[in-house]
Formats: sequence, structure tokens, C-alpha cells
Amino acid sequence: MSYTIIKTETLDGVGLIRLNRPQAMNALNGALMAEVVDALQAFDRDPDVGAMVITGDERAFAAGADIKEMADASVVEMMLAERIEHWDRIRQIKKPIIAAVSGWCLGGGNELAMACDMIVASESAKFGQPEINLGVIPGAGGTQRLTRAVGKAVAMEMVLNNRTLDAEEALRYGLVNRVVPVERYLEEALALAKEIAARAPLAVRLGKEMVNHAFESFLADGVADERRAFYILFSTEDQKEGMRAFIEKRKPQWKGK
Repeated sequence: MSYTIIKTETLDGVGLIRLNRPQAMNALNGALMAEVVDALQAFDRDPDVGAMVITGDERAFAAGADIKEMADASVVEMMLAERIEHWDRIRQIKKPIIAAVSGWCLGGGNELAMACDMIVASESAKFGQPEINLGVIPGAGGTQRLTRAVGKAVAMEMVLNNRTLDAEEALRYGLVNRVVPVERYLEEALALAKEIAARAPLAVRLGKEMVNHAFESFLADGVADERRAFYILFSTEDQKEGMRAFIEKRKPQWKGK
């Protein structure tokens, strides 16, 4: 399968996916996410692949969603676009997925990393959910997975006040598995994936399923509630102002309606 916005290859039983929108700091538009899901599903079906790695580049894993796709959308348009459902499909992948993160990992990018099973971060990695600056909240699992990973207090600050975690903070709070120098982050993630890919495939699959079951019990209800709140915010003037201000590179003027 050939792709236009991602690059894929197989290395020693590991399927590697590289996000490839460097001009937009790998902002996650609908086309890119569709290709990511398609590649993951293809690797999931490939008997020669035992684990997968998703990465961006040294500057950014993914600096958020593509705001231009959403700025003028209505609630109904957001629901019908099924853009967020791509994250649901990632959850259905049976083989382990490791996010190799360097640089900015924000908004939808952080939600993509958290949808993976493990995160290897470079020393330059920065994690955040800055949707509040746009007059919305995370809508692809951010409020739910982040809270389970870092705890209520830190998640509140990140979601409500745009706190960003550096790599060492992310490690300390349990968001990532390990932190390594920038020049080694992808190598480290591939090595970890290779080790897992060499283990008993059915045990790995069921092990992932059971850990996720423990982690995500009742998560589905929270994610559904989060999504409804996210969609509702697209009926507000503040959402339109926040995203338009972002595109126009100015400070938003909130109206509270």
C-alpha cells in the first residue's frame, strides 16, 4: 500500500509509521489519520509484524489537530465527519503500538500518543492539551486517558490552563515509559518493539488486551461524554473565535457564549 502523508516500512518484525507533514509540524488532518489507521490495520494483519511504532520527526511528533479543518465546522458537521473515530479504530488494533515522541506532542498529537500502548520520549519532548486556547476541550480521549495517566491534579492544570509537561515530568507522572537522548529516541522505540515482536504472539496480544481492560474499565463512558461535550462546544461563539484567532495568529477575545 502506498501513502501520501505517511511513510511506512518493516524492520525486523516491527511496522514503522512516520507522520510526514513537516511543513505543518505533523498536524493531524483527516487524511493523515486515515492513512495512519489504514497502515496500522495492514500491519495488524501481517503475520511477519509483531509490534508497531508511530513517530514524527525530531521537531514534532504531532503539534495538534489541523485547526483549519475544524474552525468553521458546526456540531453536525463535526459528528458526520467522523474524524475522531480514527482514534477508536486505533484502540481496536490487537498488536502493541509504541509512540516514539520527540519535540512537540500537543492536542490530538498527545491523544494519538496516549492511544498507543507505550511511549518512548526524547529529552526534547513536550506534552500538552492546549485546546482550551481554542475555546474547546480535548475530544479524542484526552481528558480521560490523560487523567488516568498523570492523575487528576496535573490533568486539570493541563486541560484547563494549558500546562505543558517536559519529558522528565512526563516520565515522573507516568505518561511515558522512558526518556532518552534525542538522537536515540527512535532507535530505543524500535528496539523495544523488536523485543516484544520476538515474544509469543498470542500471549502478547492477550496481555495487551488485559492491561487495556484494567486501564480502560468505564473509560468508554468517559470518552463518550467527553466527545459529546467537545461537539457541543462547536455551537459556541467562543469556539469560532478561538480557532479563527489561532489561524489569524492573534489573541482570542472570549465572550462566554
